[in-house]
Amino acid sequence: MKRILSLALALALPAVAATPRPTPTDDLVFEGARVVDGTGAPWFVADVSVKDGKIAAIGRLDRRPARRRIDARGLVVAPGFIDLLGQSEYNVLVDPRAASKITQGITTEVTGEGVSIAPLNQTLIDDSKDVYKKYGVWPDWRTLDGYFRTLERRGTAVNMGTFIGSGGLRAYVVGRENRAATSAEIAAMSALLEQGMREGALGISSSLQYIPNIYSSTEELVALAKVAAAHGGAYFTHQRSESSRIDSSLDEVFRIAREAKIRAQIWHLKTAYKPNWGRMAEVLAKIAAARAEGLDVSANQYPYNRASNGLDACLPPWVREGGREALLKRLADAATRERVKSDMARETTDWENQYLGSGGAEGVMVAAVLSDALKKYEGRTIAGIAQDEKKDPRDALIDLVIADRANAACIIAIMDEKDVRTALANPLVSFGTDSEAKATDGPFSKEYSHPRGWGSAARILGHYVRDEKVLSLEEAIRKMTSFAAASAGLQDRGILRPGFAADLAVFDPKTVRDVATFEDPNRYSEGFRYVAVNGVLVVDGGKLTGKTPGKALRGPGSPRRATLQPGFVLIGPARRG
Repeated sequence: MKRILSLALALALPAVAATPRPTPTDDLVFEGARVVDGTGAPWFVADVSVKDGKIAAIGRLDRRPARRRIDARGLVVAPGFIDLLGQSEYNVLVDPRAASKITQGITTEVTGEGVSIAPLNQTLIDDSKDVYKKYGVWPDWRTLDGYFRTLERRGTAVNMGTFIGSGGLRAYVVGRENRAATSAEIAAMSALLEQGMREGALGISSSLQYIPNIYSSTEELVALAKVAAAHGGAYFTHQRSESSRIDSSLDEVFRIAREAKIRAQIWHLKTAYKPNWGRMAEVLAKIAAARAEGLDVSANQYPYNRASNGLDACLPPWVREGGREALLKRLADAATRERVKSDMARETTDWENQYLGSGGAEGVMVAAVLSDALKKYEGRTIAGIAQDEKKDPRDALIDLVIADRANAACIIAIMDEKDVRTALANPLVSFGTDSEAKATDGPFSKEYSHPRGWGSAARILGHYVRDEKVLSLEEAIRKMTSFAAASAGLQDRGILRPGFAADLAVFDPKTVRDVATFEDPNRYSEGFRYVAVNGVLVVDGGKLTGKTPGKALRGPGSPRRATLQPGFVLIGPARRG
């Protein structure tokens, strides 16, 4: 009887359908794209989907639900480019859009050349007070973790990772005097670096042409590099010489890599000044020989034959010892000024004489100045300024250094195009702009700049890949993505793979080009239709969206370092052709 009643009850109740599994809905799908995955492998045609800031799938995804589908036929989808020397750590706090970078497909910056955004003490803050006062953003941090928290609270359109600068550590502990660090001071610098590595630094850096890093001994650098290596970090360097002493400078890089057992990369590789033009193949052979020895060394470059740095770097190092205020005080003395002018005109191997190496006043162009009263000098050569003002060119340069309180920057003609091409074609040379992010509007729009900050990636893809065929599209993208990520130690960027961060550069290979020039630099690159940072479009249909989805990218020593997420499926390439 119980069995009959149970059967009758079951027949009387409506059938309960099995609960369907929820259908995954992607945020975004690029359809029919030419996928260049960043590994150097040949391109293939596929769809690329994005979900929750990650690449969700690659393959034929026409049946995969998505909130938005974009027709990418004829476009290249590549990993977002990694600028290995971005210099925007302060700029993005003032203007978070990083417009000049994202409009050329750059989604991640690595920074911290010699002097980094942290750690800071009051002396270092005071040294940069002119900049803070002009742009209105004063540091509310002292440590790297504090900076990262400020960065993410304020928002940024690009991801930011940084090295700890050994020059900054020296200024923090030793000061800017020309003397060796004591063992106690090296221990203090090492402790600061240890903290920085645990807070997410990518490693230790140096900028050995500039005060105070110029005073760092090789032994001091090895000691710091060992601390970074213990946390899986790297050593990146603006090496001690890029001109007449480049052989011994390379040997120092190799020694640090060897003794510290650390991965090393040379920033903005060049053979500077006319007597060294044509030596790039020899320099690259030395790097290859070091790798054959077992040293993990490589380099990066920007694709231009003019460099840029502080105008005061045209002056001999002895007058710059002690920092900004000491320099300005010395230049106020007539006898000291004459000695400076004499040194500027003298051939020497004792220091990197960029004034003479540029061919003199005609090869030095004034770039950005901090003082609005000096804007009339931007974009002009020292030779032209001196002629108009009826001055010795060296006096014109020194007067500008004084008037802008050693804040002015310059562009210098010191490289040969053939050497630039030789480096660009080499598989061991990656990519960096060596420039801050700016925009055609907003707080940085009135500043003159180097075109490399606006067009480096586009110049490689348009001029050197498509037009000049110096290297293939796949190889160029490998150098700007997976190779750059591996060099800096970024584990979830630089390759199009499910589970990796959805940093994407989507461009038209037929129209991509740089339009920034030395005469008219503040112009966005063309051909980039879409750029995504962590799955959010910061460029949509060629237009800036103003969104700020960038993240602080912490290095291997940080417990807060992001890790790859499981559960994403590679559907596989489709429609190859």
